[in-house]
Amino acid sequence: GARRCTQVGVNEFPPGLDTYLIDSARDALERREAVEIDAPIRNSDRAVGATLSSEVSRRYGSAGLPEATIRIRLKGSAGQSFGAFLASGVTCELEGDANDYLGKGLSGGRLVVFPPRGAGFLPERNIIVGNVALFGATSGEVFINGLAGERFAVRNSGAVAVVEGVGDHGCEYMTSGRVVVLGETGINFAAGMSGGIAYVLDRTQLFDTRCNLEMVDVEPLAEEDREFLRDILTRHVRLTGSPNAAGILAGWEEMLPLFVKVIPLDYRAALKRLRESEPKESETVKMTEEVYA
Repeated sequence: GARRCTQVGVNEFPPGLDTYLIDSARDALERREAVEIDAPIRNSDRAVGATLSSEVSRRYGSAGLPEATIRIRLKGSAGQSFGAFLASGVTCELEGDANDYLGKGLSGGRLVVFPPRGAGFLPERNIIVGNVALFGATSGEVFINGLAGERFAVRNSGAVAVVEGVGDHGCEYMTSGRVVVLGETGINFAAGMSGGIAYVLDRTQLFDTRCNLEMVDVEPLAEEDREFLRDILTRHVRLTGSPNAAGILAGWEEMLPLFVKVIPLDYRAALKRLRESEPKESETVKMTEEVYA
């Protein structure tokens, strides 16, 4: 037989799903016109949205497109890194479930994941996205009507996310952004978390035993937290149909005391210094009068 390479091996893979998405989104990419795309997805489709996002950023930079200019509706099971590096102006809705690394490096886009319509299980009791979701996300939004695996929002540095529950090591090494967990967490929540805020619905009053308190504190909600939560849960219901979130909103005054706020100690101190350094309204008015006197 031959003792050297005599033919080049070529894997005959079909074009990736992003090839279809880019072709379907030409009006948005070239003329900023709103487009809607429907397609099936399977777990061999990996990093869906990443190549499309590179086309967006190549044309429009980090600002991307106006909100939801490209709206993609997918059905099925997404492979790894669904919505990776998703750019501003791109919304991906997934009716089904997703593998690990959902929203990795999310860069301004929006991801919405919910169970198949007519599914006979409770979303808040079933895992529909895998481990290490939102790894290194910098901005954007994620709404998940179901549970996530381990290391949810690890190294999140700016994204906002709502999820029905998470596994171990949630918000690990998080530096910015906001995460809302409408159910139980695994152990070691907030390990190495140096920035951002997490809100956890602590129905069992056991969250203190599952949170790593080395760098964070657990405290009641402030008025601004309540307003943020109500707004984000209202959007979560509208986008995903979450029955859990709808029930929380229906009994809002009774449910509010069950929420806790997880905030890093250094981050809280920095916010306090920032507020104290800001001139008060009366001082601002006086300074303005002096300038125009």
